[in-house]
Amino acid sequence: MSVDFDAADRGTPSADWEAWFASREPDPLLEVPGGCRRLVVVAPHPDDEVLGVGALAARAARAGVEVQVIAVTDGDASHPDSPTHSAQRLTARRVAESRRACAVLGLPEPVRLGLPDGRVADDEVPLAFALTEMLGAADPATWVVATWRGDGHPDHEACGRAAATACAASGARLVEYPVWAWHWAAPGDPRVPWQRRRRIALDRAELVAKREAVAEFATQIAPLSELPGDEVILPAWVVERLVSDEETVFV
Repeated sequence: MSVDFDAADRGTPSADWEAWFASREPDPLLEVPGGCRRLVVVAPHPDDEVLGVGALAARAARAGVEVQVIAVTDGDASHPDSPTHSAQRLTARRVAESRRACAVLGLPEPVRLGLPDGRVADDEVPLAFALTEMLGAADPATWVVATWRGDGHPDHEACGRAAATACAASGARLVEYPVWAWHWAAPGDPRVPWQRRRRIALDRAELVAKREAVAEFATQIAPLSELPGDEVILPAWVVERLVSDEETVFV
C-alpha cells in the first residue's frame, strides 16, 4: 500500500498524535524480552532501526537477548542532487553514522546487505531469501522487527514484505514498526492497523539514549551544506514526531 503524499508538507504534528493517544485507552505494552531470545531488526536505511525501534532493540540487548540489525541499503540516495557529496561519500558517512548510533544504544554493528537505495522492491525476492537464510531454523522465540508493510515508502514496504515471507518460511515471529506513517496518517486513520498496536514505554534514560543515537545521523538531521540539493532530510519537527516517550509496533 504505497501512499501518495507531499513530503514537503509537515504532515500530522507530534502534538496531535500525543493528544489522540492520551484520549484513548492505552494500547497494551509489548513485554521485552517477553519470550524473545533473538531479535532481528530489519532497517531499509541507516537510521530506520534507531528512529523506529531503537529503544526496543536496546532494551532487548540489555536483557541478554541476541540482537542483530540488518541494514538493507546504505542510504546513498538520500541526496541524489547533492553538489558536495557523491553517492560513495554519502554511503561512507551514513554507514559510519549508523555504526556510532548503534554503539550508543549498545547494539552490534549492523550487517549490511548493500541493496540499491530506493529500489529495494526490485530485489524483494532475493532479499526474502537472504533473510530466510539468516534466520535459519528459527522459531517464535525469534522476533523479526521490520518496517510496516503499509508504511507508504516503497523501500519500507518491500522490506516488510520480505521479512513476512522469511518469517513464514522460518517460523519466526513478525513484528512491524511504522516510520513514514506518522507523517501521512492522521489519528484514527482506518488504513493503519491500530488494533494490532503494542507500545514500548520509554523511561527517561532510554529516551535520552535514543536522542543521543539520533544525533549521530548528521547527514539526515542537518543540511550537508547551504547549497541546493544538500537540504536537511529529517528536520526537527520530523525528529520530534519519531522520537517520543513511546515506540509503536504492530503484532
